Amino acid sequence: MGYTIQASVTGEFDDVVDTTIAALKDEGFGVLCDIDIQATLKEKLGEEFRQYRILGACNPPLAHEGLNEEIELGALLPCNVIVYESDDGEVTVSAVDPGRLVGIADNEALDSIATEVHERFERVLASVAEEPESGRRSV
Repeated sequence: MGYTIQASVTGEFDDVVDTTIAALKDEGFGVLCDIDIQATLKEKLGEEFRQYRILGACNPPLAHEGLNEEIELGALLPCNVIVYESDDGEVTVSAVDPGRLVGIADNEALDSIATEVHERFERVLASVAEEPESGRRSV
């Protein structure tokens, strides 16, 4: 998957979600929206689906900087981080690769912002993978 960066961990799904949100906060991101895909598909379609959450993460200073460089960037925000049950029983935390995301805009002024967000997401994933209750699996 060339458009995300991810880590797989063992642990309880809700604990991994909480750890992910805390790690995002430590890196300056707020979660603007939390979409429970499993519950939504059950409610709207009557379909069963694995546990799957979409966290809309935003770092206000970096978003502000990006929007000042490219006003249409808002169509790509917030940056999504997903947490889902993997087929192998682990939990995967995956973040959009900001370099790929802002590459759509074709604006070199966004490159340094994308690099900064990427580095922060890498630290988030490393933090989630290193949590004692989840155990490090892969990053």
